[in-house]
Amino acid sequence: MPTITEQDLNKHIAARGFGPLYLLSGDEKLTLKRAARKLIEKSSGEGFPEFNRSIFTNDSDMEGVAAAVEALPFMAEHKCAAVSDFDPDSKSSEDLERLLSLMEDLPDTTTLVFWYPTLDIPAKRSPKWRKFLEAAGKAGYTVDFPRLNGADLRRLIKKEAERQGCELAPKSWEKLLSYAGSDLHTLRSETEKLCAYALGLGQKEITPAMVEELTPKSTETTVFIMVRALTSGRYEEAYNQLDLLFYRGEEPIAILGAMAASYIDMYRVKAALESGLTGSAPAEYASEYKGRGGFRLQNAERSAKKLTLSGLRRCLDLLLEADLSLKGSKMEPRLVLEGLISRLLLAVQG
Repeated sequence: MPTITEQDLNKHIAARGFGPLYLLSGDEKLTLKRAARKLIEKSSGEGFPEFNRSIFTNDSDMEGVAAAVEALPFMAEHKCAAVSDFDPDSKSSEDLERLLSLMEDLPDTTTLVFWYPTLDIPAKRSPKWRKFLEAAGKAGYTVDFPRLNGADLRRLIKKEAERQGCELAPKSWEKLLSYAGSDLHTLRSETEKLCAYALGLGQKEITPAMVEELTPKSTETTVFIMVRALTSGRYEEAYNQLDLLFYRGEEPIAILGAMAASYIDMYRVKAALESGLTGSAPAEYASEYKGRGGFRLQNAERSAKKLTLSGLRRCLDLLLEADLSLKGSKMEPRLVLEGLISRLLLAVQG
């Protein structure tokens, strides 16, 4: 059976036309969890959920899962058995074969749901993963929940603000997305806080000033501000942002990783532009730009405008040296990063 969208899944649920098996996975965990819970609830019938709704985890015994799937519903037409975060690699060959055999002949009265609220299906899959996913694809429907893009995120968060009696202006949304990142759960939490603050002041509109005052900047955002200062030659601001990161207790490796990501973005954009392509070209071959790729690449294009490709190569070399120093020397991490900033300033200035 095919891969279907979240909208298709909702149609199955609304029509109560449930397939024998569903596999729900993807990056947008909040939406995935909601969809899975709704599917499990609706496919297990109206009455006697303690008999017609069987919930399992990856630690559950496969014989118990099989028994729940094969048992008839209790005073109902349909039942559901759901397994969260199932990892084929953690199972013995015998257990996995038992499950695969079960999936080949699922009863019409049961819907088997595999859903992944925390575990990500690996990109490089072992033979066990490949066997499991192939069997699931043949037995039922797979539903992907990709990271939402800017337009979809804005629509959902705007609706969330309206539900709480507030309005989220475009400029406020842009600032919120820049500071809080694209995680739906984080954005919902921050929107709820901003709405409570605005309503407490007797206002309906969430203003950019409110977002500036109340929304904590993510590590990614703070590092971006620091890198932008570096590429503009504003060394004092760059050191101030580094101070802020250490004050908040951010891990040096995480800081360096975010810095490296920013410089890699700039290098890719610069190389694309010098090859006669657009600044968005890296999104066509690099998977990390899925979702907020346009936002990242636009920022990278602005930051790299005055830099040369050779200067950016030198910056990447310096970032690699700093990474080796953090992981392989006894030098104080703060000294490593402060030294890195000074060298990056020199590199971008030629």
